[in-house]
Amino acid sequence: MRSWFKMILQTIKVFVLFTGCTILFYYGIMWLNEEYQDYHRYDEPEGAAVKVSASVNDDVESNWFDRIILFYLNGE
Repeated sequence: MRSWFKMILQTIKVFVLFTGCTILFYYGIMWLNEEYQDYHRYDEPEGAAVKVSASVNDDVESNWFDRIILFYLNGE
């Protein structure tokens, strides 16, 4: 009889611990969601930002084939 009581008590402890961790995880995810909900990733950068696709030599025009070959050669 005493072993059944210990087993039930251990089961209740595990259930309470699992439930508590699940609730903590849920509210942590909700907090992160609210934290980054108004974060605008695609706003224009401030300061001396440089456009990524700007070429160094503007007078030399490269066509799409040269650019795709360069893309495959660099492995990016």
